[in-house]
Formats: sequence, structure tokens, C-alpha cells
Amino acid sequence: MPQMIFVNLPVRDLETSKAFWTELGYSFDPDFSDENAASLIISDTIFAMLLTEPKFKEFTGKEITNAATSTEVILCLSAESREKVDELVDAALAAGGTAANDPHDYGFMYERSFQDPDHHNWEVMWMDEDAARKAMAEGR
Repeated sequence: MPQMIFVNLPVRDLETSKAFWTELGYSFDPDFSDENAASLIISDTIFAMLLTEPKFKEFTGKEITNAATSTEVILCLSAESREKVDELVDAALAAGGTAANDPHDYGFMYERSFQDPDHHNWEVMWMDEDAARKAMAEGR
């Protein structure tokens, strides 16, 4: 069985977060979702558990970072092409997300980023792996 990852993220308004990700074409696993949590399906092995802040606090004794003023994590999703990078980020911006950083085009790698409604940073990138390995070997 392939290894899976479940990223847990606090959200202020679960319904707003669900609507945002639904507009981007993602779905949720109803078996692992309720009024306090939504299991966002990113791929067969990648999930984001969107947890209301009170529910999230049950898992940690620490304060929740205010992602609007601090960065707790940068999440990066791969895309199959430059065009798919643009499609996903443009959809995120149209759905109420905000631009996080300027796009970066390294020739062998292209990335753009956005913040979701809770200000979590998401990068979307395409990479030509062979060209990236060659660039790394050449010290670029």
C-alpha cells in the first residue's frame, strides 16, 4: 500500500473552506467529514483535514498560528503542465483566494502560489524532472 499523507489545517469557517475547494474541482470524503471536519481529497494518497479551530485545538496544546500574519507551512502541489499550474491558481483566485507570491519560471520549473480563505499558503508547480536534475548538476 502506498504511503499516504493527511495534512491537518485549522479553518475559521468550514463551509467557506469547503465551498472554496469545491470550486477548484476537489471533493470531500463524507466518511471522514462532519460539522467539525472535512476530509479534502487531493489525490489517492494526499488528503487535507480541514478542521474547525476548536476541533484543531483538541490535537495540540499550542496556540493556532494566525496564518494571515505568520506562516506556519507552505503546501506545494504538483501539476502536469504549466497550463495546469495556471488553471488551478487562476481558479483559486477566482474562488476567493489571494495571490501569495510572484510567479517563478526557471525554465525547467514553473510555480505560482495562492492563499486559501484561511491564509494557508499553497504553491502549485510543474517541473521537467530531467531538466531539473541537469540544472542541479550544473549548479543552477
